[in-house]
Amino acid sequence: MAVAILFGVFLVLLLLGVPVAYALLSSSLATLVYLGQPPIVLVQQTVSGAGTASLIAIPLFIFAGEIMMRGGISERLIALASSLVGHLRGGLGQVSVLSSLFFGGVSGSAIADVSAIGGAMIPQMVKRGFDRDFAVNVTMTAALVALLVPPSHNLILYSAAAGGGLSIADLFAAGIVPALLLTLTLMITGWLIAKRRGYAVEAFPGFVAVLRAFVAALPGLALVALIFVGIRAGIFTAVESAAIAVCYALLVTVFVYRKLRWTDFVDTLAGAARTTGAILFVIASAACFGWLLAYLQVPAAAVDLLTHIDADKNVLLLVMILILLALGTFMDLAPLIIICTPIFLPVAKAIGVDPIHFGVILILKGGIGLITPPLGSVLFVGTAIGGITIGEALKTIWPFYLASLAVLMLVTFIPALSLWLPALLK
Repeated sequence: MAVAILFGVFLVLLLLGVPVAYALLSSSLATLVYLGQPPIVLVQQTVSGAGTASLIAIPLFIFAGEIMMRGGISERLIALASSLVGHLRGGLGQVSVLSSLFFGGVSGSAIADVSAIGGAMIPQMVKRGFDRDFAVNVTMTAALVALLVPPSHNLILYSAAAGGGLSIADLFAAGIVPALLLTLTLMITGWLIAKRRGYAVEAFPGFVAVLRAFVAALPGLALVALIFVGIRAGIFTAVESAAIAVCYALLVTVFVYRKLRWTDFVDTLAGAARTTGAILFVIASAACFGWLLAYLQVPAAAVDLLTHIDADKNVLLLVMILILLALGTFMDLAPLIIICTPIFLPVAKAIGVDPIHFGVILILKGGIGLITPPLGSVLFVGTAIGGITIGEALKTIWPFYLASLAVLMLVTFIPALSLWLPALLK
């Protein structure tokens, strides 16, 4: 009965449109009252949920991404991508996908990616004759790449939700090959659609222009290498690398690019504070929900139920994927990670799935939920920037959606795609 109250109240409030954080707190409080536990437990678990030391890296990486976005790095990354792939069929669509790969290594956030890249690329694509729905859809799906490349704060959150015992360096490395695979798949999909719609082809600017754009974007790209190599080599922790990323971003944008003015810095602080506040509030709210899951032995029951099903390991994994895809249509990525990791990670371990591999699956699957109605945050932001309705976008997004699902299936059932690079770097 307590489990029914916990999930029932949560789902009802979500369907009524209550924000996720308040739905988590309300369902946890209702369950505590039913169990006869003092309500102070809600406060204690909420405070402890936001007090984990490893979570300090999240606001710092968000701050660094805001600095780089407002300090000129996004413009230079787009210019580099344009010089590399702008001459292909549907060139600006290809530029949008490749720019998301580059910018994801700076921001680690799909929302930041679709805001920065979409704000720059969607108007340009429409101006040059691309259909508005194509411009929006390719930009939204390309933003999912940012969830997998370092420094993805969602991978850091997964490590914390898994108990903090997983190597963040391994998680960062595990996301790189799937991110490249997703980038390539989306570029091929965009090329096929562009060819069918007859979009124009632009001239290749020449290798000198490519080199010039690469040099201009190099300080921003170096941030990704600094973070990844530093953590991988054990020079500093994830939290220390986040602090270094902030300092580096300030140096580049103030003294190299010279674009970050005082007013921009104030806006950066405000933007980072808003994003951090929203994310940490959800994390804190989900802490008591997660504590109740453990108290009610839901993870153990899930392991017992799924492992006693007479089915192949891959069938069980597919069942979990389908459940997570359904949940992802109603939950944002952060609460999905916090709530589902304690339930499904023990099941994944029980059927022989590596926790690092499962983390990549969970993040990629959660990313697909961000472009899925009714609560897809990237879907809302992308359509708002593009000036079209969600219905108009959904009519033609299906090729990109199917391409993303295909990559998810490949990553799920070919573990080497996630585990090869971490093993190699060890």
